[in-house]
Amino acid sequence: MPNRQKIEFPGSNNTLLAGLLETPDSPPLATALIAHCFTCGKDIAAASRIARALVKHGYAVMRFDFTGLGNSDGDFANTNFSSNVQDLIAAANYLREQQLAPSILIGHSLGGTAVLNAANDIPESRGVVTIGSPADAQHVSHQFACDIDTINEQGQAEVNLAGRSFTIKKQFLDDIQTTSVEHIAKLKKDLLVLHSPVDETVSVSEAERIYKAAHHPKSFISLDNANHLLTKAQDAEYVANLISSWSSRFLPSPGEDRPNVAKGEITVTERDHKFMLDVFSDSHHWRSDEPANVGGNNTGPDPYEHLLAAVGSCTAMTVRMYASRKKWPLEDVAITLRHSREHMTDCENCDETPAKLDVIERDISFAGDLSDEQRARLLQIADKCPVHKTLTGNLDIRTNAV
Repeated sequence: MPNRQKIEFPGSNNTLLAGLLETPDSPPLATALIAHCFTCGKDIAAASRIARALVKHGYAVMRFDFTGLGNSDGDFANTNFSSNVQDLIAAANYLREQQLAPSILIGHSLGGTAVLNAANDIPESRGVVTIGSPADAQHVSHQFACDIDTINEQGQAEVNLAGRSFTIKKQFLDDIQTTSVEHIAKLKKDLLVLHSPVDETVSVSEAERIYKAAHHPKSFISLDNANHLLTKAQDAEYVANLISSWSSRFLPSPGEDRPNVAKGEITVTERDHKFMLDVFSDSHHWRSDEPANVGGNNTGPDPYEHLLAAVGSCTAMTVRMYASRKKWPLEDVAITLRHSREHMTDCENCDETPAKLDVIERDISFAGDLSDEQRARLLQIADKCPVHKTLTGNLDIRTNAV
């Protein structure tokens, strides 16, 4: 049975956004992030059905409510298109922290316009799907065209959208006026444009604008007689099937992107051609990255954190093996490590080149009914861990071009 998890994460205005993460029983092929239509919510039938169908295909899917809508905090009147884009990026950040960074961005109606704007700020995304979407956010003003003069004159107006009342402020109008299609030409992702030729809310001519503005790889598929909200279950399922088939062209099959790594070796490959890396051993896979403040996305430990982890884990294992062999009552060992560089005060040529010494500080605590002599011995054993001896011995790193 698929797993459904209600989640919360901080949005663009420091408000909590509500989402739903659905995952298959087996490890997901990829993660899709769905953005709903203007003034809708994550639970609209189309988003729910598309999500369920994609989960059946083996995808993890997250959908969420934009600020001020559905179960998310905030006041809709104070939001705009730009804040929706930032909410999308915040949702991707949340998924990244869960090791489920989205490979596919799916947007319905204005949500599609938003994913087109957010895509290049989500480096892991490989494909973008728009469903009945306008090419730019200015199109949404058609839904309250009769109220625009009032909004401009009075600063805001109560408008009726899909049978519900919403406050639209002038800042919303000002914000959408700055949008265009120029960014679509810079979209470095696969693009799938889905649109019904009988869509009465967003004309199929908007799909043409998106398609013409984009560079290849791009695809357009007609949704035939589907309405704008995809209220028929078969239309939503058809969309999900199309997305699954289309994305299989650029998403690797399970295990396909894993290099063959011999036992005792490590292979490192680039993921975003920046700082995000995949690290493979013969039986494990993990991520390495740099923090956001130096240009990374913080999707995994940085190289020095990996180094400290190697020393710390090797130390704990070595101490544990020794205590077990001696049958000492060591209940737990905890290790905290820090890396720093210190100026060397006593060295040759210091006047010419200020020398620095790399220092790893290692704080170790032992829990258990141990004697003082046993604790002292375990501290000595900590210095004998193989990684410690490698780093403090005669280490030569030889680089070969292949």
